[in-house]
Amino acid sequence: MSRIDTNKLRQFSNIELIAKQLVEGFITGLHKSPFHGFSVEFAEYRPYNTGESTRHIDWKLYGRTDKLFVKQYEEETNLRCQIIIDTSSSMYFPIRKTLSLETPSKLYFSVYAAAAIIQMLKQQRDAVGLSLFSDKIDFHSQAKSNNIHIKMITTELEKLLSNYDENQKQTTNVIDSLHEIAERIHKRSLVVIFSDMFDNVQEQEEMFLALKHLRHNKHEVILFHVYDESLEINFEFDNKPYKFIDMETQEVIKVNASEMRTLYQKSMREYKQELKLRCEQYLIDLVETNINEGFYKVLYTYFLKRQKMP
Repeated sequence: MSRIDTNKLRQFSNIELIAKQLVEGFITGLHKSPFHGFSVEFAEYRPYNTGESTRHIDWKLYGRTDKLFVKQYEEETNLRCQIIIDTSSSMYFPIRKTLSLETPSKLYFSVYAAAAIIQMLKQQRDAVGLSLFSDKIDFHSQAKSNNIHIKMITTELEKLLSNYDENQKQTTNVIDSLHEIAERIHKRSLVVIFSDMFDNVQEQEEMFLALKHLRHNKHEVILFHVYDESLEINFEFDNKPYKFIDMETQEVIKVNASEMRTLYQKSMREYKQELKLRCEQYLIDLVETNINEGFYKVLYTYFLKRQKMP
C-alpha cells in the first residue's frame, strides 16, 4: 500500500483549524460551542503516563492486568469536521508519469491536503470523519477523535493512492452524493469538500442546491475547488488538432485547440463566477485551488488567512 509521507505534513503542526461558527463539541477555548457540557461515550484505552491526572484510570482493569490504563471519551473534542473528497475519474487529471506534491493530479493533491487537515485536527484532539464519493458514496465514517479511528481513515486515504488508476471510468454524482452526506452528518460540523465540481452542466442549479443543503443543516462549509489552472481554466494547449476524451464518460471530441480556446475560457469564467456568487450567497468559504501552486502554498495561505478572520 502506498503510504502518505507524514514528513510532508509536519510543517502544519503549528497551525490551528478554528471553527468560525457554533459547533457541537467540548469547549476548551479554540471553538465556540452551543453546549456547556459533554457526553461521556467511551472510545478506547491508552496507557497511563506518569504525572498526569489519575481521574480516568480504570482501576478494575488494573486489578486484572496490574497495568495502568486511562479511559478516553469520544466527546472530548473541540470540533467535529467531516472531510469529503470527490474520487471520480475527472479527479485523476492531469495524468502524469510520476505523481508527487510538485506534480500532482487533483486527487493526489486532495488526499495530501485531507491528510494535513486530519493531522491538524488530531493534534487539537478534534473529531474528524471522512466521506469519499464518485457516482455514489464509496466510503463514509462519522467524526471521531480516537487513534484507532484516525488510523482507519488515514488507511482509506492511502488506498486511494495504492489503487490509483487514471484509466478507470468512474462518473460523478456530486448532487446526490452531497445531499446524502448532508443527511448522514447528524451533528453540527465543519464540512471540508475537495472537488473539481465538474458534473452535468445542465444540472448546475441542482448542484448549487446540494451545497445549500449542507448550510441549511447548520454546517460550516469550506469548498476547495481543485483544478489545473493552465489546462482546465486557461486551456493552454498548442495550436494543433487534439482528441479530447472525457475521463468519466469516455466521450471523444476532435477539435483544434485554438478554435476552441476562446469559447472554452468564456464558459469556464462564467461557471467560476457563478460558483463564487452562490458560495457567497450561501456563506460557504470557497477556496479556488490551483494544484500547480503547490500543496504547501495553498494550505498555508488559506489557513493563515483563516486564523486572522474575525
